[in-house]
Amino acid sequence: MKVCIAEKPSVARDIAEVLGAKQRKEGYYEGNGYQVTWTFGHFCTLKEPHDYFDYWKYWRLEDLPMIPSSFGIKLIDNSGVQKQFKIIETLVQNCDEVINCGDAGQEGELIQRWVLLKAQCAVPIKRLWISSLTEQAIREGFNKLKESDQYNNLYAAGSARAIGDWLLGMNATRLFTKKFASGKVVLSIGRVQTPTLAMIVQRQKEINAFVSEEYWELKTIYRETEFTATIERLRNLEKANKGLAYLKEHPFEVTSFEKKEGKEGNPRLFDLTALQVEANKKYGFSADDTLKYVQSLYEKKLVTYPRVDTTYLSEDLHPKIAGIMQDMTPYSALTASILAKPIPKLKSVFDDKKVTDHHAIIPTGVYPGGIGLEEKRIYDLVARRFIAAFYPECKISNTTVLGKVGQVEFKVTGKQILEPGWKEVYANDVSAKKEGEEEEKVLPLFVVGETGPHTPRVHQGKTTPPKAFTEATLLRAMETAGKQVEDEEMRELLKDNGIGRPSTRANIIETLFRRKYIEKRKKNIFATQTGMDLIDTIQSELLKSPELTGIWERKLRLIEKGEYAMETFKQELIQMVVDLTIEVKTNAHKTITIAPDPPPVPEKEEPKPKEPKKAIVIEELSCPKCKEQLLKKGNTAYGCANFKVCGFKIPFEILGKKLSDKQIVDLLSKGKTGKIKGLKVPGSDTEKEGKLVMTADFNIEME
Repeated sequence: MKVCIAEKPSVARDIAEVLGAKQRKEGYYEGNGYQVTWTFGHFCTLKEPHDYFDYWKYWRLEDLPMIPSSFGIKLIDNSGVQKQFKIIETLVQNCDEVINCGDAGQEGELIQRWVLLKAQCAVPIKRLWISSLTEQAIREGFNKLKESDQYNNLYAAGSARAIGDWLLGMNATRLFTKKFASGKVVLSIGRVQTPTLAMIVQRQKEINAFVSEEYWELKTIYRETEFTATIERLRNLEKANKGLAYLKEHPFEVTSFEKKEGKEGNPRLFDLTALQVEANKKYGFSADDTLKYVQSLYEKKLVTYPRVDTTYLSEDLHPKIAGIMQDMTPYSALTASILAKPIPKLKSVFDDKKVTDHHAIIPTGVYPGGIGLEEKRIYDLVARRFIAAFYPECKISNTTVLGKVGQVEFKVTGKQILEPGWKEVYANDVSAKKEGEEEEKVLPLFVVGETGPHTPRVHQGKTTPPKAFTEATLLRAMETAGKQVEDEEMRELLKDNGIGRPSTRANIIETLFRRKYIEKRKKNIFATQTGMDLIDTIQSELLKSPELTGIWERKLRLIEKGEYAMETFKQELIQMVVDLTIEVKTNAHKTITIAPDPPPVPEKEEPKPKEPKKAIVIEELSCPKCKEQLLKKGNTAYGCANFKVCGFKIPFEILGKKLSDKQIVDLLSKGKTGKIKGLKVPGSDTEKEGKLVMTADFNIEME
């Protein structure tokens, strides 16, 4: 008898169906020479401190550091887990062979190996390694079962990660809590969560220290095209007005006209982090939610294995691409042009050197029926990115025009899409534009040496603070260990030194929210006072530096490749914990208190008859900018009661449209209105329909 152990009941059911194990038993399926059973998440965990010594149960500085001579595992304290484990143990001890059908990744390998270790498995073990749960993939996987030993390095890396997290987490959390916390406060320290928090705190400090300054720029309109002076921004109005007077005395002259054709490369296929980034930007989904939705799509056989960190496909998948696209019937209008020719074997898509255990996330071709809105949105992101990767490149024309007025030089740039190529896949998607990407702007043809009258003006602006992290930008920062990287190739190279793994980053962010070290306001993430105090207290750069943590992460990846010894990594961590303990014990004392809990949410009661909605009085609302004063009604606008200091206001009339009280309340509470007709946009003769949106710096713009 062969025993297959899957990572959850639904996967076991799919495998049993393919293998012909049709008889349902208590905790497993049986038939055709197979018994198919399952785990559900982590059954085993590393032993806790008190499992080694009774006195480690108590949190005392004098007992630190805690370094077990060897690490043991135990079953988690859960009756359902213990009941299912007994079934697995019995099956394993009475079979001829075990097939590990766990999740095909580092965590999945660790879960199953620990279960088999605890069950004292003594029979040969094979490994099912598949990238999707379709019937075809399962059949192919069972026809090509791997030797379990092939994944020993993966297991070693998973064990090293768990031991590293235990050593640092258990010791550092007790160390900082006993040294610096007050009352029952626990100061949680983690190998990945602490440097992640440190990045957020650093950004917070930059924002807090930022002082906005006014500046003035010289601009001029020549032949209905606005040019900006290339001189440095002016710091006072007097200089700006002098410059304006100078410009009025001289004609505009074109000094250079350059038009270059170029290409915009296709977007890369998704790895998990890129998918989480895109879903956060487009739909505001948290990293954790995106992981849940894409995991569910994987289990419904709609997409391939999601917990991946590569944007490439293996070369042996090339012959299967056309078949997958043909099966994607809801997207047939987009796939028709690709299927009309042979599928190109693009180096930007297929590269065996960039693929390890799994390839990028792509659709399986199974029809996406019966899924909810959120999952549908994630599926659509994956499907369109897959199709876009095989479209022609987008051809563009970049124009740069230089001019001068007297001795003052001016510049304007324009961009024109000549052939949309892959952008056709996103033709109806208003948010497909990349961050920082210029809008298409077609410039007229200018001739070098031409001159003429122009209309100069002074533009007044304010410097803006660094942007707070969103989950999207935080995930990117974790992936590159805090380095600001836009280039796809460079980002790919830095992945080995990123902090955390794609599958764990979402949980790290959620942990920081749960510990009240960070909080979310709209899409932005801010450090709480507790989070800032904790990072300020930590002197050790090893604990809070993303780059140094990235080096530890790289060593874990080298263990996975068999290029670094697990024992060496363990000894390095032990030395780090010993050094850290000595350092903190001798530190100056500073007490940290925890951020207060939000008010409790009242328990749901039986629904009562609805009362009529109470009208919201705008003057009873707080100013969204300073959050200290109430709003006050003026002659032309609602503004902060302390307007001279705060400067916040919402005019009664915007873009030629008088706003209703509800629209003003929507702007204040939701940050945007519903659609409004009849908006008059400067420079346009026709009235527009759109939403008004309050930006991060509290200006009102049309969306």
